Amino acid sequence: MATLVEATSSQQFEDLLSKAGKFLTVVHFQAAWAPQCSQMNDVMGELAKENKHTMFVKLEAEAVPEVSEKYEITSVPTFLFFKGGQKIDRLDGAHAPELTNKVQRLSVSSGGLGGPGAEPPKEDLNERLKRLINAAPCMLFMKGSPQEPRCGFSRQIVALFKDHAIQFSSFDILSDEEVRGGLKTFSNWPTYPQVYVNGELVGGLDIVKELAESGELENTCPKAVTLEHRLKSTINRSPVMLFMKGNKEQAKCGFSLQILEIMNSSGVEYSTFDILEDEEVRQGLKTYSNWPTYPQLYVNGELIGGLDIVKVRSDFCFLVNYIKPC
Repeated sequence: MATLVEATSSQQFEDLLSKAGKFLTVVHFQAAWAPQCSQMNDVMGELAKENKHTMFVKLEAEAVPEVSEKYEITSVPTFLFFKGGQKIDRLDGAHAPELTNKVQRLSVSSGGLGGPGAEPPKEDLNERLKRLINAAPCMLFMKGSPQEPRCGFSRQIVALFKDHAIQFSSFDILSDEEVRGGLKTFSNWPTYPQVYVNGELVGGLDIVKELAESGELENTCPKAVTLEHRLKSTINRSPVMLFMKGNKEQAKCGFSLQILEIMNSSGVEYSTFDILEDEEVRQGLKTYSNWPTYPQLYVNGELIGGLDIVKVRSDFCFLVNYIKPC
């Protein structure tokens, strides 16, 4: 049966590709604010039920910028297709029929011992369960997804993880009866949800509650990337970073349009971040930088200022000097 998981770090993403081996992996670069991504996740869920040997991975594009940059992700939803750790195809946009066609074509294109189009031999259930519980440093087997839990116990454990900033991936046991029944025997744990850390069973909701109350949950499970870490990573994504409303191709306010005109005339290479697409970054950066308005310009991770500062220093020798002497 197929696997549907969420990757929340670059290392986890690479580990998932490695574990998938020769089988097809479909990666959805998504954003929580985009309704079309949610719709395509529903499509992926259905495809996961129909394509038994394909791994489907959801990845928040802005949360793992190094992966998004590596594969030149400029919009969401974007789908990348991998085999043997190598990218073999790409699909930009919310096109459910085309996604379905690509999955069906690519999942059988490598053939096998049975010849072209033959289905790979069925994976041993215990081997598959081992692969699933090791798919991420912290794996939650639950009913539904973190965004839409489908039972009270699953909802409570997701809330605990979020309250304690735990980084985790999940597997919906309602989507796979073989896993749902097999994991109970494999782990000798009769109920769900179940939490695994580094491939070892931690327990269910009661155990997680006890760990949270004793202060041990953060020591047991990996911590999620903090907002501060995310802001630092985004600021340093390029030597010259401009946080604005819109992007290079289309400014969405007059101040952003003016600073784009100045930047483009300077001859300095720069990257942009659209704050309208990420409310967490939009609000967090104001506090982080102690600068209350946008646009904001950063060079080598340091705040230069907003439009008025850039206007005053319009000769841009000061900006080039941050990168190399004039």
